[in-house]
Amino acid sequence: MRRTSSTIRTVRAARTAAALLAGALALSLTACGGGDDKKSVDGKQSGGTPSAATVALPELDGQSLEVAAVWTGAEQANFKKVLAEFEKRTGAKVTFVPAQDPIVNFLGSKIAGGQPPDVALLPQPGAVRQAVQKKWAKPLGAQARAQIEKNYSRGWQDIGKVDGTQYAAYYKAANKSLIWYNAQVFANAGATEPATWADLLKTARSVYDSGVTPFSVGGADGWTLTDWFENVYLSQAGPEKYDRLAQHRIKWTDPSVRQALATLAQLWGTKDYLAGGADGALQTEFPASVTQTFTGGAQPKAGMVFEGDFAQVNIGETKARVGTEAKVFPFPAVGGRAPVVSGGDAAVVLKDSPAAQALVTFLASPDAATVQARLGGYLSPNKGVPLSAYPNAVQQKVAKALIAAGDDFRFDMSDQAPQAFGGTPGKGEWKDLQDFLKNPADIAGTQAKLEKDAAAAYGSGS
Repeated sequence: MRRTSSTIRTVRAARTAAALLAGALALSLTACGGGDDKKSVDGKQSGGTPSAATVALPELDGQSLEVAAVWTGAEQANFKKVLAEFEKRTGAKVTFVPAQDPIVNFLGSKIAGGQPPDVALLPQPGAVRQAVQKKWAKPLGAQARAQIEKNYSRGWQDIGKVDGTQYAAYYKAANKSLIWYNAQVFANAGATEPATWADLLKTARSVYDSGVTPFSVGGADGWTLTDWFENVYLSQAGPEKYDRLAQHRIKWTDPSVRQALATLAQLWGTKDYLAGGADGALQTEFPASVTQTFTGGAQPKAGMVFEGDFAQVNIGETKARVGTEAKVFPFPAVGGRAPVVSGGDAAVVLKDSPAAQALVTFLASPDAATVQARLGGYLSPNKGVPLSAYPNAVQQKVAKALIAAGDDFRFDMSDQAPQAFGGTPGKGEWKDLQDFLKNPADIAGTQAKLEKDAAAAYGSGS
């Protein structure tokens, strides 16, 4: 969700993914279960014949590992089930260490205190690069690299490399170009799923006229606002400019940025279009932005909420069922094509040991991802994960689109930026867009602040 002055690897435009997603998400969503077994993700008990996809793991009886990540709530609980599978298969004991954003600062304090976790899940390519530059991250071993080469497209492999060396395995991906909506609200409003930004504004007006606030925005978490900007900018300015802005090869004072902010202001600046108004949105964290869209029956706090496929975890905390009460459509086209923005979390080794390398090998295999895929609210870039592992039709189709796209996607722009600009609460792009949400009329002032903060962060590499 969320880094260095060096040129960032980016991957090419998302025509294939956009087409697949548009078709996929137009389908009705139906739940289809997938059960877990007790001992192995291949559906067999210990002692059974493993499937060809099962990765071999060493015996690690009596060894202990710590794994740090920023995940909370259901996302953390589901990942712990993956770690439990690793424990069953190796005999190791794995402890989850809750981290805080920015995770590089959190890890720095742990390392300074002589207690780094063995493995960390980093949510930004820039954070991976920083961990390498600080000599925290260790190169991945042969077995982990073999799993990555076997199971990932070249684009996902390269994002985990620094200067040609594989330091990270992308365990989790996200499609961050989705808008979820309360189906009952749409039905009452006579609203339809929009395909363009102009259509989205019309849909918002229909929802508003029916007596429901159109949008819930988790503005207390600045990364949600960067995702809004990135989708508008990618569709409107195009992939080449997106890459250049991501690398700070063009300034945030560029006219293309002004155009994107003006487009966002059409929605953010319309009175009563945001649940709680701007002030309320800035006090709403992402999980609440989702749940308040799907609670309250036909009169929720909002009719729509923008964010990635992972929002299903939060929808699951309500009584709404994905596919009936909770539905989804692709982020509408602002320019010529609908955007497809991806994010991801990468596993890196901080304390090199056979046990730590084995855990990252496991996380790079289809086995680990299959465990979490079955639990919902999760998407893997791993080609070896069977589509049937995903618990509903939309997850299956989104996963298929991600894999079919290969290298044709754009990674989250703020995740590519130096952490001080694109990944720190209360600073840089997060803070500047929060200020813009509060005052969408100040486009020039917002551009000036964004450029000042970007220049400082890219110049220092922090």
